[in-house]
Amino acid sequence: MDATENSTTATPRLGRYAIDTDGSSITFRSRHFFGLAPVRGTFAIQGGTVDVAEPLSQSRLRVEIDAASFTTGNDQRDGHVRSERFLDTDRHPLMTFVSERVDASSVSGTLTVCAVARPVSLAIVRSQIHADSFTVRATTRVDRTEFGVTAARLMAGRHLELTLEVTCVPV
Repeated sequence: MDATENSTTATPRLGRYAIDTDGSSITFRSRHFFGLAPVRGTFAIQGGTVDVAEPLSQSRLRVEIDAASFTTGNDQRDGHVRSERFLDTDRHPLMTFVSERVDASSVSGTLTVCAVARPVSLAIVRSQIHADSFTVRATTRVDRTEFGVTAARLMAGRHLELTLEVTCVPV
């Protein structure tokens, strides 16, 4: 099958897929210092599975994110965010997303950060289907305070604009 972009009718072959952690990423944008300075960074996907079903609404996915992989290129800031004041990665090493509803344009589910679970909806902005894999790009906006990450209210951005680029391969 040829690659298909922005297709709402094409779906990957039915079955179980693993997330290719080397070929997948989570990037984010936020603001800090009273909202004046932009911050960009990444999280690493530790693992996950996607079960493609018919109908598509019966599909399921689970993504595990390494909380300690938080990186912005500023070692001091990264250490603070990983500390107990923010993500507390020693006590909460994983963030998870588990889907509840899947359709051609979005995936809704539960994101758990620091043992706090909240609903999140991801908008699918691009999909590419290949003979032996598929890649999906999705975006969402997360309010960190909804997950109890409330330190440095004026210095650290409240919202993160997340982009997930996930490549899945058959298991």
